[in-house]
Amino acid sequence: MRGLLGWVVTAALVGVLVWFGWPSTLGGCTTLTIVSGHSMEPTYYTGDLVVSRCGTPGEGDVVVYTPPGLDRGRIIHRVVGGDATDGWVIQGDNNDFLDPWRPHAADVLGIARLHVPGLGRVASILLDPWAWASLLVVAAGILLWPSRPEPDVAADGTAADDGADGGAPAAEVEDPAPAAVVP
Repeated sequence: MRGLLGWVVTAALVGVLVWFGWPSTLGGCTTLTIVSGHSMEPTYYTGDLVVSRCGTPGEGDVVVYTPPGLDRGRIIHRVVGGDATDGWVIQGDNNDFLDPWRPHAADVLGIARLHVPGLGRVASILLDPWAWASLLVVAAGILLWPSRPEPDVAADGTAADDGADGGAPAAEVEDPAPAAVVP
């Protein structure tokens, strides 16, 4: 019974993690963004990781959106006005100008929900194909590196000499009788 309960709890935990962590690029509702640039300082700095979730933003929300013509580009800025129908008015916290785009609901990937300072610097390493190739080469080297053969151990715990060095195996020599002491 305890084993079944463990499986159910594990399955539920995995289900929750998949539900909340499934990326928007695969049809989910979560978008991870690594901040680059100064436009959102002091809220976010270059190298910060921002987790955003889908939803309808309101004024004051920080959103991640894809500007027209930049299918793979993302901008993370704050909503300062507008609406889903006519498009939101967006501006970076550190900018003195409004963004030239007015994203609509289809352009918004998510509303910022979680901010982890500096984690994007580490995460960006994992996105680098050269880092993965280097890890694979090191792993292959470790797995394929020849190892030293283990020495044979005799029953009494001493290393056994099998004569592999070209000579005959060592003969056992008994301790000689103690020498007589002459006064």
